[in-house]
Amino acid sequence: QVHLAESGGGSAQAGGSLRLSCKYTIKYRWCLGWFRQAPGKEREGVAAIGTDGTIAYAPSVKGRFTISQDNTESILYLEMDSLTPGDTAIYYCAASSRVASIMSMPAERWFDYWGQGTQVTVSS
Repeated sequence: QVHLAESGGGSAQAGGSLRLSCKYTIKYRWCLGWFRQAPGKEREGVAAIGTDGTIAYAPSVKGRFTISQDNTESILYLEMDSLTPGDTAIYYCAASSRVASIMSMPAERWFDYWGQGTQVTVSS
């Protein structure tokens, strides 16, 4: 059974940083990713790690956010720096058994399992 649980959300000032964590229970190596949904907007991809360690970011966060993975502890991280109010959203981690190596952020439809989400609020 696949289970994903995010933590680490909260509030930050513009220019600040937050780190999100996602504890997962997955037996094999799957593609893992972060998505977000802002109020009134569709959910969008933020960053992902392929099964071979390849990494992709959405253009809006590239250079500011860093995705990483601790395979020993089964935790996925998203380090978010230089935050802006535009980063305010509910952030979700997700897992896909159907995606291997990645060259760009995979679409939402490729991900089968989702966490419950964690709120990130950035004030100016």
